Amino acid sequence: MIYLQLFWSFLQIGLFSIGGGYAAMPLIQAQVVEGYAWLSLNEFVDLITIAEMTPGPIAVNAATFVGLRIAGFGGAVVATIGCITPSLFLVSLLSYVYTRYKNLRVLQSVLSSLRPAVVALIASAGLTILLKVVFNGQAMALSSVDWVGVGLFAAALTALRRLKWNPILVMSLCGAAGLAIGVLTGQ
Repeated sequence: MIYLQLFWSFLQIGLFSIGGGYAAMPLIQAQVVEGYAWLSLNEFVDLITIAEMTPGPIAVNAATFVGLRIAGFGGAVVATIGCITPSLFLVSLLSYVYTRYKNLRVLQSVLSSLRPAVVALIASAGLTILLKVVFNGQAMALSSVDWVGVGLFAAALTALRRLKWNPILVMSLCGAAGLAIGVLTGQ
C-alpha cells in the first residue's frame, strides 16, 4: 500500500509541478508534510536543501529521498518513477505541439499567461523556506529570529545577486560557515 501511496503522490507532483523544481516545492510540501505526514516541516526544509545540493531536478531528488526514507530502495524507485512518468509523456506531446504550432498567437498567449502563476509558485516556496530559516520554525517574533540564518541568507543573497558568485561556491561557503559556527557554539 505504501508503494501505491508513494507512486500516486509523486505522480501528482510530477503532473502538476508546471514550472520546474521550485514550482514543485509547495506541491511536495502539501503531499509529504501536510497530506501524508511523511516528513515534518523541519525535515522538509532539509529535504529541499539536500535536493538542491545534489545533481538533478529537485522534484526527482525529493521523490527519491522521500521514497527511500519511507519504504527503502523500492520506495525510492517507485516514487521516482511516479515523479518522472508525467514529464515523459507530457514533454513528448508538448514538444510535438510546440514545434508544429509555435507561431500561433493563441499558444503564445497561453504561455504568457502561465508565467505569472509559475513565479507565484516559486515565490510561495521561497517564502516558506525563508520564514523557516529566519524564525527557525518558531512563532514569528523578534525573540525567535535566527540571526545566524539571517546573516547567512543576506551574505548568500549579496554574493549571488550583487557579486555574481558561482552558486556552488556560495553553497559551499555557507555550509562551511554553518559547520564552523556549529563547532564554535557546540551545537
